[in-house]
Amino acid sequence: MDQMKTFSLLRHSRLFSVPDSKKDYLFVGSSDHPYYEEPYRAESYAIAYIKEGGVRLNAGLSSWEVQAPAIITLGPSVIRYFTKNSEHLKMDVIFFKDSFLLERYADLFFLFKYDFFGNNGLHVLPLKESYYTKINTIYELIQLTQLAGGYHESELVRNYIFALVYELDSYYRQLSSEASSSLNDQHPLFTKFRKLLNANYMTEHKLDFYANQLYLTPKSLSAAIKKYTGKSAGKWIDDAIILEAKVLLQNKTLTVSQISGMLNFSDQSVFGKFFRANTGVSPIEYRKRF
Repeated sequence: MDQMKTFSLLRHSRLFSVPDSKKDYLFVGSSDHPYYEEPYRAESYAIAYIKEGGVRLNAGLSSWEVQAPAIITLGPSVIRYFTKNSEHLKMDVIFFKDSFLLERYADLFFLFKYDFFGNNGLHVLPLKESYYTKINTIYELIQLTQLAGGYHESELVRNYIFALVYELDSYYRQLSSEASSSLNDQHPLFTKFRKLLNANYMTEHKLDFYANQLYLTPKSLSAAIKKYTGKSAGKWIDDAIILEAKVLLQNKTLTVSQISGMLNFSDQSVFGKFFRANTGVSPIEYRKRF
């Protein structure tokens, strides 16, 4: 997985033009945020608070038009990129490594309990007024603590992040209990298919595999997924592979041949043809952008 993580905290600090704190967390306050429009992973978790304006988020194979006030949650495994949809954006972001948050915590699997950090479509949380006030307060406390510094700065920030995670979990639980919540509207077959895809796309490229796992024919699976999402199951599989390929191609320590092998293609030529058919450029042409 280390070969796939391309954004360190240091790289985030450079991207957002803030001083590198040499710590395992980074707070970025409201400003004119840049837009990195190529897919990437990060070594840290991120919780972004959209205060004003909006942004288009692409996470995994899904996209959202996010308007303030809202929260975006991203775990390290999530491939993401952002595109501009607002001339005015104010966004506070706290980036943190799990090693920082769990330094004094016995449960090393704490963050895995929360689906909103994973590849499951729960990355965007619009905020109602009651939660907006509490979330805003937590971010103000994090910012004030970082500005003030002091002996207990890291410990205070760590506890504010815990408070933030608990507040978000509480909010999601409230939404999931409401009959009108879209969280309950996921198509069960698509949910199972997406879970299978997230776990297997790097090694399993054929529709037959996913259909067999779901006890369906390839034709019926593809038709059902297309009816629900507007995109065939085969296209979902191809898109997942291409997204991963784009992330890997940004790591220039890997050869195209190595990437081809990591994605379980028979050889570099087959991978190249697949990549060009889905993007319009060759892997090497895509890599030259960086």
